[in-house]
Amino acid sequence: MSEGEDKAGSGGSATLVSLIPPETAKSVPLIAFNRLELNEILRVYGRMVAAGEWRDYAIDHLRDKAVFSIFRRSSEMPLYKVVKDPELRNRQGAYAVIATGGYIMKRGHDLRQVLAVLDTKLKVVQS
Repeated sequence: MSEGEDKAGSGGSATLVSLIPPETAKSVPLIAFNRLELNEILRVYGRMVAAGEWRDYAIDHLRDKAVFSIFRRSSEMPLYKVVKDPELRNRQGAYAVIATGGYIMKRGHDLRQVLAVLDTKLKVVQS
């Protein structure tokens, strides 16, 4: 092998080394939004993007909850967070809309009803 050759390019196989100890490397299920839930969220999100109110979003899948964060600009704090927390499904409901300061705007069992707090529809105003 010459000086400029790479070991991986010489036909040798690379070895993958796990940095996580085997006893903690068990698969941890993450909470996620399913397709129907994402369709409901993106329906409202798309309407608000078309109105020029929102511009960016982020989805986080964590061990205890899933979060859909809505931003006016990507460099700011999220305006709203749509949270799915299955541990609360038997109490207040698994879904919540949370405003920037941590204020819970709406919580419930039905995602469509919870998202209604964000879905501002245009109204005809008499002049």
